[in-house]
Amino acid sequence: MNATRPQPITSASPTPTPLYQQPGILVTSEAFVVAGRRFPVRDLSNLRTARGPHDRLTMRSVLVTGAVLGSVGIAMSFSGATLSPTAFLLLGAAAFVPIALVSFGHRMRPRAYELWGDYRGMTVLLFSSDEEREYGQVTRALLRAKEVYRMGGMASPPLVNIYPW
Repeated sequence: MNATRPQPITSASPTPTPLYQQPGILVTSEAFVVAGRRFPVRDLSNLRTARGPHDRLTMRSVLVTGAVLGSVGIAMSFSGATLSPTAFLLLGAAAFVPIALVSFGHRMRPRAYELWGDYRGMTVLLFSSDEEREYGQVTRALLRAKEVYRMGGMASPPLVNIYPW
């Protein structure tokens, strides 16, 4: 060791290895950081999954369409007029409009995947995503972080963001 050159100061604990890292999201063995909020892994417990609510625009359009179709059907039944088979076919086809709206709305605006947990005695929403794959990766990384914390550290650094394709 050279006495004339100063040696760099090293910290007692090594820097935590990232288990998952994307813009705005970081999961390490010590903390879960999302959208600028930092949750120490040791303070998280009772992690659970939920699905967010349906999109309000989709639900409102289904309710309005159903109400209009119902009122048209009721008005036609009380009018006393005899309906042709073509009118019945058109009413039947119009009944499929709410079904089409629901399926289109679920494709365009899916329900969010939500990760809830207890943080310092309070139940909080930790993470939410519309993308199932991203949600699964973050959830798995956080579960790995909990295991690493519980076992006292990692034997070797994990592979992060390796895509075989």
